[in-house]
Amino acid sequence: MSPSVAPATAALRNVATRLRINSVRSTTRAGSGHPSTCASAADIVAVLFLGEMRYDPQDPRRVDNDRFILSKGHAAPLLYAAWAEVGIVSREATLTLRELTSDLEGHPTPRLPWVDLATGSLGQGLAAGVGCALNARRIGSDYRTYVLMGDGEMAEGSVWEAAQSGQFHKLDSLCAIIDLNGLGQSRETQFGHDTETVAARWRAFGWHAIVVDGHDVDAVQAAFAEGRATKGQPTVLVARTEKGKGISVMEGKPGWHGKPLSAEQADGAVAELEAQLVPEDGGGCPAIPAPSGVVARPDPAAPGAIEPPSYKKGELVATREAYGTGLAKLGVADARVVALDADVKNSTFTDRFEKVAPERFYQAFIAEQVMVGMSMGLAARGAIPFSTTFAAFLTRAADFVRMAGISGVNAKFAGSHCGVSIGEDGGSQMALEDLAMFRAVPDCAVLYPCDAVSAEKLVVEAAAHKGMAYIRTSRPKTPVTYDASEAFPVGGSKVLRSSASDVLTIATAGVTVFEALKAAETVAGEGIHVRVIDLYSVKPVDAATLTTAGRETTLVLTVEDHYSAGGIGDAVCEVLAPLGMRVERVAVPAVPRSGTPEELMDINGLSARALAETIRRLVSSR
Repeated sequence: MSPSVAPATAALRNVATRLRINSVRSTTRAGSGHPSTCASAADIVAVLFLGEMRYDPQDPRRVDNDRFILSKGHAAPLLYAAWAEVGIVSREATLTLRELTSDLEGHPTPRLPWVDLATGSLGQGLAAGVGCALNARRIGSDYRTYVLMGDGEMAEGSVWEAAQSGQFHKLDSLCAIIDLNGLGQSRETQFGHDTETVAARWRAFGWHAIVVDGHDVDAVQAAFAEGRATKGQPTVLVARTEKGKGISVMEGKPGWHGKPLSAEQADGAVAELEAQLVPEDGGGCPAIPAPSGVVARPDPAAPGAIEPPSYKKGELVATREAYGTGLAKLGVADARVVALDADVKNSTFTDRFEKVAPERFYQAFIAEQVMVGMSMGLAARGAIPFSTTFAAFLTRAADFVRMAGISGVNAKFAGSHCGVSIGEDGGSQMALEDLAMFRAVPDCAVLYPCDAVSAEKLVVEAAAHKGMAYIRTSRPKTPVTYDASEAFPVGGSKVLRSSASDVLTIATAGVTVFEALKAAETVAGEGIHVRVIDLYSVKPVDAATLTTAGRETTLVLTVEDHYSAGGIGDAVCEVLAPLGMRVERVAVPAVPRSGTPEELMDINGLSARALAETIRRLVSSR
């Protein structure tokens, strides 16, 4: 070994070479994957896992471990190879990449205990990193969060939403690394190898940007040390690399994204890489630094006592307001609960949480994607985040919500101002797709309260639910209907009106509960008896109550301030249609326009008057 090469440097270079070898072997064995993008970041990952990050390889759940997020999730073989280097998985296991029975998937997911969040939809890792870093602040820990990104994903607007958020929150424990290999999937990336232009952009967003040769392990180590010493702003390493580094058949060449080497090519590449290994002179890699052990505010095991609702029956209160009140009460009782806002706190009433727990209230401004991404990072590290905005604007973060579902994180979402019942603001503000979006996510509870008591109670139920939950709240004031002692378990419903003479059941939720009750009262005077179910849990739905109602009344009518696809009607049909029971639907039939809430409810068939007409028609046609 040359005297100019320090033992630790030689060892880290060898680790990087072995990471490349392992990535080649595993992707060739799998017959698919991205060895070229693994090769470009191998030196960076070698330094991170065996020189920079403080963590206990035997304890993935340790709360003060430094965190690593592989935003460029297609480089998963590189991550698995790094785990093999530190003994988290075996080298043999890495060769099961992408097999059905293997948890070493094509893109990492939390099926693996060392993965906090599923990645692979580019542009999401940094937002999650912001959330992880905020969690360190929440619990009083000095753990750091590292996010490895591809240069191509900088085209995603969500990256710059996250960059703004990291700067605004002054997250100096957050470090991003841009693997600037210059090549995307189909062509050169926007900036190629122009490191200075990329660094200037990050500096413009308030980050401490360090330009570094991503294949110089000493320079990379020095850059990480500089980042660790930087206070008051997050750090980004703009690392110039070569795609396919060390493998002559692909190094720096286009057309190799997502292509494994053939068996023959792989043998040649491995031989070429093995020739790059150098003697280590017995020095070896430095020991992985242990976490500091600093956690000033450990999480409680369970919430404390939560103040019950204090409304009077008949009092008019909007569920969005009751949601804010309930969230504030929950925040007082449980230090794990945090609230995220997108500059609508005075309309969603989450400013009530801010008043009681300002240190756990995080502003994302009008950037719903980063708000959801932040909640994913917070949830992955033990917080119980509630992200709240107008329901229509949550839909712009649909891909983040989808990835949160794949991650199985314990994140909670609330959308207000849903449906045509908001009135004059018009169709762009009316969430009419949100139930469908959240119902489509596996294991996500979807809750839709009709009054203030149920709204407060469902906030607590959502927090206790293991996994994602969505609460849909409304703008209009509705009468308090339930006693404060009522329970609202996830998966339940409330039968608000019934008799042995019922000939039709209305299953509904939210503001239309009261229109249904008025319509039922109207037709009762005509001898038509109608059962009304408050289906406050849209998912999971109360199949038992619906089945009983379907059998006893033989006709179920679903009513919802939502488009027909994916909402309450579909939820009910999924239960009753296989049993041969008849289900009719009333939903918003077309793109709405501005008008008063009363006009819009009526013209879309949701008013008590319109529902009474529908009931008469259905009963007379039987």
